[in-house]
Amino acid sequence: MLQKLFLLVLAGGLGTLARYGLTVLVGRIEGLTFPWGTLAVNLAGCFLAGLMLAIIDKSTVLNGTARMMILIGFMGAFTTFSTYILETGQLMQSGQYLRAFGNLTIQNLGGLAAFGIGFVMLRGFSS
Repeated sequence: MLQKLFLLVLAGGLGTLARYGLTVLVGRIEGLTFPWGTLAVNLAGCFLAGLMLAIIDKSTVLNGTARMMILIGFMGAFTTFSTYILETGQLMQSGQYLRAFGNLTIQNLGGLAAFGIGFVMLRGFSS
C-alpha cells in the first residue's frame, strides 16, 4: 500500500510539472489576454486521457498500479477536467446519454454556482 501511495505521489508530481510547463509555454507564446494555457492543458489532458484509456484497455502488460499512476496520478494532477470528460465519455460509450448530459450540466452549472457562492460568502466576511 505504501509503495502504491509513493508511486501515486510521484506520478502526480510529474503531472503537476507537466501542467505548469505547458501553461507557462503557452502563456509565453499566446500572451495572457485569455486563459490559453489552461485551455491547452484541458484539451491536451482530454486527448491524453482518451489515448491512455484506449492503450490501457488493450494492454496486457499494464496492471492496475500502472493504470492508477497514469489516470489518477499523472492525469489527475495534470488536469481533473480530463477525468470529468473521460467519465462523461464512458457514460456516452455505454449508451447512458441522459446521465452524460446530466454530468455535463451539473458539473458546469454546479461548479459555477459553487464558485459564486464561495466568492460571495468570503466577500461578505471581508467587508
